[in-house]
Amino acid sequence: MNVILLGPPGAGKGTQAKRLVERFGLAHVSTGDILRAAVRDGSKLGREAEGYMDRGELVPDELVVDIIRERIDAPDCRRGFVLDGFPRTVPQAEALEKMLAAAGARIDSVVALDVADEVVVARNTSRRSCPTCGAAYHLVSAPPKTGGLCDRDGTRLVQRPDDQPEQIRRRMAEYRTKTEPLKAYYRGRGRLHELDGSGSPDEVAAQLARIVSG
Repeated sequence: MNVILLGPPGAGKGTQAKRLVERFGLAHVSTGDILRAAVRDGSKLGREAEGYMDRGELVPDELVVDIIRERIDAPDCRRGFVLDGFPRTVPQAEALEKMLAAAGARIDSVVALDVADEVVVARNTSRRSCPTCGAAYHLVSAPPKTGGLCDRDGTRLVQRPDDQPEQIRRRMAEYRTKTEPLKAYYRGRGRLHELDGSGSPDEVAAQLARIVSG
């Protein structure tokens, strides 16, 4: 089972990807997590991607396609995977189709989580992360046990630069322009499912499980 989750930043893709991973034994492939790890590590990819991420812009296709190719070749992806944050453009989707076809694989389901703009802004501005270990929190739905500190290592949590309101709106505009066309791309291939992502995580997870189980 290979699944793609689409949706604007803050739609709940990461949360729902983790639910699918736990329920179906899939690998979670998050481009955001991979890129942020590369930035923390100071790798060549991280240095190239950091400027785009800080400005709230999409990382260029060629950089993202390279890291996805390497990731889905990993052993844990052989049983299936959930793509969270990729593809973000039609050219990325076309590159993905080619790399999977070469391996005799395909995407089974594409689920678009639809969430109103005001919900997206509220969700994103409440996100916090640990600069040391990368653990993610949400001040409303998944707060740390001790205010402002990471549960794992006690590091003070920070708000990512791309979770500032002005950067969120820029990312949303980029999503509408570059990523929304993916709905038509996958609808034309008979793989698109649209799901209201504004419900509770449990409600959305139950509907999502029914969709991908087909």
